Amino acid sequence: MMRLDKYLADMGEGTRQEVKKYIRRGSVTVNGEQVRSPERKVDERDQVCLDGRKVSYAAEEYFMLNKPAGVVSATEDKRDRTVLDLIQYKKRKDLFPVGRLDKDTEGLLLITNDGALSHRLLSPRHHVDKTYYVEVQGHVTEETRAAFQRGVNIGTEEEPLVTMPARLEILEAGQSLSRVRLTIREGKFHQVKRMFLSQGMEVTYLKRESMGSLRLDDSLAPGEYRPLTEHEIKRLKEE
Repeated sequence: MMRLDKYLADMGEGTRQEVKKYIRRGSVTVNGEQVRSPERKVDERDQVCLDGRKVSYAAEEYFMLNKPAGVVSATEDKRDRTVLDLIQYKKRKDLFPVGRLDKDTEGLLLITNDGALSHRLLSPRHHVDKTYYVEVQGHVTEETRAAFQRGVNIGTEEEPLVTMPARLEILEAGQSLSRVRLTIREGKFHQVKRMFLSQGMEVTYLKRESMGSLRLDDSLAPGEYRPLTEHEIKRLKEE
């Protein structure tokens, strides 16, 4: 059970002070009965309406976003659009991106308010696979693949930082441009770019295709999103 004003505020109908005004002026009904007390206790089984419009409660929400380049993985930013700005049809106001993708990186990003799931997916102890499609300026070889499998130093000679073994699939190995698919099991700062840089190559395009069992829906154009299915949520929680 929770207070009626908290119920409405949690669902993004305004601040606590704003929804209290809605309630006191008679704009809110609970199970068809007009309620003027913000302290009224309700739960998700009650039918709550604001100005005749039903406000359904969602304790947790999960969205798959195909992040476009130019948008930052943050809840708010004074200069740039954030990934949360793209999620227009949401109930919760406490959503956040699970992990982050660089501003120029595209692809799969999970948006939720489930802190326990986020911690599990990002925890170094769980080593959840993350797969990226990568275009690099340079010639990727079998030696590159073997080096990634062993682990490469993305730090310095004085302060080495060796990556965990990564799986590299060579899709096209051109002399000036190569296309690959890379799967890593950690998420260090700019890791994919730094891994190729350690081999003398520069990443020119980066797109995340999957995270654990969750794969990017091919039908989502950059900037589009959809709720996760119950099956997808269940599998993620079993990672």
